[in-house]
Amino acid sequence: MDPLKALADAERKPYWLDTPARPEPQPRLFGHTSADLVVVGGGFSGLWTALMAKERDPGQDVVLLEGRRIGWAASGRNGGFCMATLTHGLPNGLERWPDEIARLEHLGVENLDEIEETLARYGIDCAFERTGELNVATEPWQLEGLNEHLDIIGDLGLDYVPMDRDQVRAELDSPTYLGGLWDRRGCAMLDPARLAWGLREACLRLGVRVYERSPVRSLHDDGVTLSLRTPHGVAAGRRVALGTGVFPPLLRRLKHFVVPVYDYALMTEPLTPAQLGALGWGNRQGVGDSANRFHYYRLTADNRILWGGYDAVYYNGGLVKPEYDQRDETFATLARHFFTTFPQLDGVRFTHRWGGVIDTCSRFSAFYGQAHGGRLAYAAGYTGMGVGATRFGANVMLDLLSGERTQRTELRMVKEKPVPFPPEPVRSGVIQFTRWSIAQADRHEGRRNLWLRALDRMGLGFDS
Repeated sequence: MDPLKALADAERKPYWLDTPARPEPQPRLFGHTSADLVVVGGGFSGLWTALMAKERDPGQDVVLLEGRRIGWAASGRNGGFCMATLTHGLPNGLERWPDEIARLEHLGVENLDEIEETLARYGIDCAFERTGELNVATEPWQLEGLNEHLDIIGDLGLDYVPMDRDQVRAELDSPTYLGGLWDRRGCAMLDPARLAWGLREACLRLGVRVYERSPVRSLHDDGVTLSLRTPHGVAAGRRVALGTGVFPPLLRRLKHFVVPVYDYALMTEPLTPAQLGALGWGNRQGVGDSANRFHYYRLTADNRILWGGYDAVYYNGGLVKPEYDQRDETFATLARHFFTTFPQLDGVRFTHRWGGVIDTCSRFSAFYGQAHGGRLAYAAGYTGMGVGATRFGANVMLDLLSGERTQRTELRMVKEKPVPFPPEPVRSGVIQFTRWSIAQADRHEGRRNLWLRALDRMGLGFDS
């Protein structure tokens, strides 16, 4: 099928949010209220923070402020890959914190196990499937990188299975596959919007006061209390946790470390039994290819394919605008790549197309910190792998606010900050040239030019 025809009837909205099951919003904040802890942001980061704060101390008063509706931004637009990694993958963690990698991997798997346990405990139905993730090579040069760390993987006790061409095609059949590596326990598939709504309900049950459509416009510190002003009210807290991702930060320092990158995705109509049979995919793994500009894809509970990635778009000036959620050039590219990967699905149509903004930092994984004398904590920079890692980040923020020294707060990964991005307009020039260089590397068997190698040495880069 012509990819453009396959896209012709696709709704311009996130599939996960396009459902009558979406709950009505909680009230806006009107007037003045106070609390022991005020959480800013109603995505995964803020929801996990509010929930676990009440679990740690059921008697404390917790308020959560969301500028629009729970899960409307990155938490309701992503691919639903809930991963164990806290470091944007093992290679990135090894490069940056080799002495801590065993501990980081252990904490990541523990975090994913606890997410699964939490969903069962609160009865959160978000189509959670512990399928693992299948990383595939589609070019010969990718095979070496795919299997580069097998010895370390074995030492860490992780459950990875290397696969040759025939083995990976027996799992999921595509003529583009040359090999694969299946992380069998380190990733789960889920419905991200239903996860956000389920966490909201769990928070409400524990007594968290949730205010939606209440964007925080300013923060004031009188030395004792932090006051957060919204259009119609003020929430004052002894402590504050910021989980706002890439949106305009209440702390000026954060703008030096985070940039907004737009990611795009398509959703197909439900596959027929015959179409599923042509693919295989009996183990329903999430999949990612091994290019620098990579695709990620997975099956939904009703056997649609979510197909996303490849283009990670930075708009000059670092602007965040609603119109950037749609990019027809990228949708057409994604559709062409879909049918190249799965020619046996010729005739399948797409029902949804959408995009959303990701908070990216130069080390590709979250960073943490405090301000206002330790009474405010933040976590940001998850770079597209925050569905699971935001729960770990929430625990870090709560540890920092409590003043406790824990195994989390003693990590170098938690103590260190990423390399800051340069100011505009240099920032835009650096990022756009880096994006061009990454595309060139994919066209030249993965060979990185002098610019990318220099950024690698500096610990500064760009990823999707």
